[in-house]
Amino acid sequence: MKKKIIAILIAIILIVVVVVSVIKVTDKKEVKSDLTTIRLAEVTHSVFYAPMYVAIENGYFEEEGIEIELILTSGADKVSAAVLSDTVDVGFAGTESSIYIYAGGESDYLVTFAGLTKRDGQFILARDCSSDFELTDLYGNEILVGRAGGMPAVNFLNAMKNAGIDVNRINVNYSIDFASLSGSFIGGIGDYVNLFEPTATTVVNVSNACIVDSIGRLSGEVPYTAFYARKSFLEENTELLEGFTKAIAKGLDYVLTHESSEVADVILPQFPDSALNDVITIIDNYKEYDSWLSTPYITEESFNNLQDMLIDNDLLESYVPYSDLIHNLYE
Repeated sequence: MKKKIIAILIAIILIVVVVVSVIKVTDKKEVKSDLTTIRLAEVTHSVFYAPMYVAIENGYFEEEGIEIELILTSGADKVSAAVLSDTVDVGFAGTESSIYIYAGGESDYLVTFAGLTKRDGQFILARDCSSDFELTDLYGNEILVGRAGGMPAVNFLNAMKNAGIDVNRINVNYSIDFASLSGSFIGGIGDYVNLFEPTATTVVNVSNACIVDSIGRLSGEVPYTAFYARKSFLEENTELLEGFTKAIAKGLDYVLTHESSEVADVILPQFPDSALNDVITIIDNYKEYDSWLSTPYITEESFNNLQDMLIDNDLLESYVPYSDLIHNLYE
């Protein structure tokens, strides 16, 4: 009799456990279904974008009722094409791509509604690390900078201009796609290369290269990487994108008010192949060069600084209206 009672009790306990588990799973599914998915194309996956990854990992988007589907889309031209084709909802790349599209006459153009970084995040890597580096060492040598017209290349040229360096004396290689820069450099192409983190540190760790300078320290403040959507999508989903922007604002605040080690702990799941100490060092470097905006708000001055660069490099004929292309959803 006792054995029968024990068996019944065990069966009841098992049933209760199963029911509770089912309820928990169902609850999770219901919570998940309450979120609105935003398909977000990022131009590259870099610690440079730490505030966005903090917003993802700390659940700031979910607090705003948003689920992020993050899609790596290498190259700002490819990001803007993905947004224009409705393959994604929001693009995260250099604002120059939205300027080109507007200047090209697109009626449903790309409108930038929030910013993240305010200066270039590239580092110059050298193959020869035997002596102290000077920018004049670039003379007569080849440097890989990505495609012509892209923000990395434009900021490199602007940095050289600010430093009084004659780029005509440098063999600037625009022929290699952004995503292929590190592999090409490791493979023996070029004497120097411009790379974002954590790729820069990875290349240093697997080769004899070294980081010798920062483009960001020489280039002015611009809306370097920002979030944009089609004009029509922004008009139809303003409240949704306001929530998105609030999440980004929380991410920026966290990064700027916490130690690099704390930030690294949060975003490390985004960089499973990177060592924690490497991520901490990278965040320290970006903090040192004041790389991030304090809020997602993009000023007219920084936008015009960007246009100055594009005009200086014959990539834009005349200024486009700030009021058309920048609709700040953070006040």
